[in-house]
Amino acid sequence: MGLIIALIVGALALGPLAFAPARADDAMPPAPYAYRQLDDPKLEEKAQRLMETIRCLTCQSQSIADSDASLAGDMRSQIRQRIAAGEEPEAIRAWLVERYGDYITYTPRVTSLTWPLFAAPLLILLVAGLLLRKRFVRRRLMDGEGL
Repeated sequence: MGLIIALIVGALALGPLAFAPARADDAMPPAPYAYRQLDDPKLEEKAQRLMETIRCLTCQSQSIADSDASLAGDMRSQIRQRIAAGEEPEAIRAWLVERYGDYITYTPRVTSLTWPLFAAPLLILLVAGLLLRKRFVRRRLMDGEGL
C-alpha cells in the first residue's frame, strides 16, 4: 500500500515535467512581426498575399495568415521582414520551398518528382473515355444486329 501511495505522489510531483516541452514553445516571446503589420500598406498587401499561399506546418490545413501557431507567427515575421528589406515574394517562396519542401506551398511546382501527380488525372480521363467509347460502339453494333 505504501508503494502505491509513493508512486501516486511521485507521478503527481513529476507529472507537470512531462508537459514542459509542449509549453516551452509558447514560453518564447512572439517574433517581432508575427502579429504586427508593416507600416507600408503596399508592402503589407504583398506579404498578406504571400502568407495566404503558404501552408502552416503545424496546422497543415490553414495558411500561415490564418494560423495562430507559434511557427506560423515566426514565418509571418520572416516574410514581413524580408519584404520590408525589398525581397520579392517569389524569391521568399523559393527560399521557403527550399527550406521546408514543396508541401509548404498551396501551389506546388511541376518537377521530375511531382509530374505523375499532374499527369495521372489526365491519363485516367483518357482511359475512361476510351473504355466508354468502346462500350458505346459495341452497344450500337449489337442494337443494329438485333433488328
